[in-house]
Amino acid sequence: MAQQADGPDEAHRRPAGVSDETVTALGKLSEALEAVERARGHLYSLHQLIGHADLMLDDAVELFRSAGHHEIADRIGRDLIGRNVIAGRWTFQIVEDFDDGYHALFQELDRRARDELVGGRRHLYEAEMKERRRSRGRPGHEARPGADG
Repeated sequence: MAQQADGPDEAHRRPAGVSDETVTALGKLSEALEAVERARGHLYSLHQLIGHADLMLDDAVELFRSAGHHEIADRIGRDLIGRNVIAGRWTFQIVEDFDDGYHALFQELDRRARDELVGGRRHLYEAEMKERRRSRGRPGHEARPGADG
């Protein structure tokens, strides 16, 4: 297919014979994966925040000891510092299980669907939406970088 002067690049054009329903389904799958990516970011935030909190407890324990509250310091040091956040797991283990299981499978199934249906093209739904919504010929509305639009 020849490159259009005012349209998306080849990687963002629907292959011949691909239906609207297929593009919509792939778009919904991509949207769902994007939501999972956001959730993954929150999971990494949890991992970092819990780790930081656990390290801050060292300071709290030291301050309680300095203030003469040895029993509280001992209790925090014994019962909370280094504790699993869920049964048998620190947050790094949760992140690893998520990445290696659910997230990896989601990415694989998304990639396989795109490979099988549209030659691996990504974001076709969004590319077509951009074409419908942009104002041709207006600055900042070009179809792609370097294109006069």
